[in-house]
Amino acid sequence: MDLTIKTLEGKDAGTVSLKDEIFGLEVREDILARMVRYQLAAKRQGTHQAKGRADIARTGAKMYRQKGTGNARHHSARAPQFRGGGAAHGPVSRDHSHDLPKKIRALALKHALSSKVKSESLIVVDDLVAAEAKTKLLSGKFAALGLDNALIIGGAELDGNFALAARNIPNVDVLPVQGINVYDILRRGKLVLSKAAVEALEERFK
Repeated sequence: MDLTIKTLEGKDAGTVSLKDEIFGLEVREDILARMVRYQLAAKRQGTHQAKGRADIARTGAKMYRQKGTGNARHHSARAPQFRGGGAAHGPVSRDHSHDLPKKIRALALKHALSSKVKSESLIVVDDLVAAEAKTKLLSGKFAALGLDNALIIGGAELDGNFALAARNIPNVDVLPVQGINVYDILRRGKLVLSKAAVEALEERFK
């Protein structure tokens, strides 16, 4: 399929032909959901920790004698049913990440790209370069292009001025092409790819 290339000033700069096997798939939401779950699970720190009965600093001596008091039979005051006792089945530090086959991860990225094409939310720009690191100037260009909520993907290296100018704009993320991922594509309304990013993606999925 052919898509018009835009400049940051909003002018046309030719067309680019996008490969159907990357940008023209019938979107599978189940694959996207698996990938998002995989990414979010890997981001979890997993440092939550409750104190169990073995972690409580309290005597382990029997609370009172077994028989003759009229009370229930208890041993340690560190048991979960007592105030100040350990938590029963509380969270423990662990790794939440899980495996997802490499082919599924690659396929999920293709489906995420295809979803943006299908919803007409993909914009290809000729180059992501700013003459000076001025957020106000770049913000005005984004507004003219309708980029109030967007993920912008550049080439292997980002232009320094462009990256500095864009980082203070709310709801706009800028990443090099090697940082492209399904979660960030789906969480933003528009996807902006530079010509270099399109070429790198097509080379990656050869």
